Amino acid sequence: MKSQLTLLLGVLLMVGSISSKAQDQNIWDLQKCIDYAIDNNIQIKQQGLNTQYGENQVKQAKDDKLPNLNAQFGNDFSFGRSLTYDNTYDNINSASLSGGISTNLTLFNGMTLSNTVKQRQLDLEATLNELQKTKDDIMLAIAAEYLQILFAEEVILVSEANIEVTKQQIERTKQLVDAGSAAKGALLEIEAQLAREELQLVNNQNSIQLAYLNLYQFLELPIAESFKVEKPTLPDLQANLTMMNAFDVFQNAVNIRPEIKAAQLRVQSAMKQLEIAKGNRYPSLSFGANYYNLYNNQYKDIYGDRIDFGSQLKNNSRSSLGLTLNVPIFNRFQVKNSISNSELQIADYEYRLQSARNVLRKDIELVYTNALAALNRYISTEKAVRSMKEAFRYTEEKFNVGMINSVEYNQSKNNLTVAQSDLLQAKYEYIFRTKILDFYNGIPITL
Repeated sequence: MKSQLTLLLGVLLMVGSISSKAQDQNIWDLQKCIDYAIDNNIQIKQQGLNTQYGENQVKQAKDDKLPNLNAQFGNDFSFGRSLTYDNTYDNINSASLSGGISTNLTLFNGMTLSNTVKQRQLDLEATLNELQKTKDDIMLAIAAEYLQILFAEEVILVSEANIEVTKQQIERTKQLVDAGSAAKGALLEIEAQLAREELQLVNNQNSIQLAYLNLYQFLELPIAESFKVEKPTLPDLQANLTMMNAFDVFQNAVNIRPEIKAAQLRVQSAMKQLEIAKGNRYPSLSFGANYYNLYNNQYKDIYGDRIDFGSQLKNNSRSSLGLTLNVPIFNRFQVKNSISNSELQIADYEYRLQSARNVLRKDIELVYTNALAALNRYISTEKAVRSMKEAFRYTEEKFNVGMINSVEYNQSKNNLTVAQSDLLQAKYEYIFRTKILDFYNGIPITL
């Protein structure tokens, strides 16, 4: 019996341990969300395909420097007058096999091969930076939804606390109504207030579900595999908080942001394309080698005997090698127009680079302005909440002794609720904006 109890206790402990681990696995922090999205988000996977394509382009550009090697074989049937082995024509039917192998190696072509390799490498680096930009955008979006969930959860806590206060007030009002110290309308008004607050709680709960749904979609996670976010310890906001100047953030960001690096690499790639176009002005020099052989089933020697296969291969074998110099003289202005188009492409990518810098500067300035506004709003709203809490306490005391009616009581309570919600919104907006500024400054997003 004792051993059975021991076994049962062990099983219960094991089940409890497994259940606890399962619950832990259903709690995701921000970093786990980001890591999962990096591995599973479709946009990131699509951009990853572009990098693989770029790698293939670099490999092909390098392989183009190698000599080629080609073989060809033919099988011909001739009827009627045909060329014989002694270089005369006769009416015979014959079958022949021919074959050969050739190779060609470019020795010089205006450095176009080398410049093409360099251009493809620049394009690959640009694509890798564009991949990082896609990852950064997804990380920022996930952080925004994560903070939206935390904000919605705190709003729910405020709503639940207000409902609890209203329920307590209903009980006190019932006692006053039963004692004849308050009118029945006061009770009905507070009960109506409770109904409105419960409806607001339902709306807040729907908001948090929508925020979770948005987060799952960024993660490409089926809703059936849902989780709950971990609630981190967020910093307290104070009036003496300072932020890095927007211009200083931009000065750092312009040197490290992947979208700027990608735009710069595209300019360099366009410059290499110009060098490739100019390289087509120069002569090209190539080396070539060939080997050829032939067998015909009707070939005969001077004695009229058929020549066997081995002897024909030995006698018909021929090979060649040599250099070929190709000098461009007139090519319908193709090179000239290609150079002109390459110069236009450089100008276009330079404009794109400047545009990327302008967008980055505007984004940083906007984030900085919004963060500063959120901080100021938080500071002022925090003072308002303290004042409204005191005002509501005083209003509640007056309502309990019948000095004010339920309408004034509800108005004071609603003002406090709105202020608390504004305070939370300002807090989370400030945290998110400062995280973006840190991110632009090269600091990973953490909570």
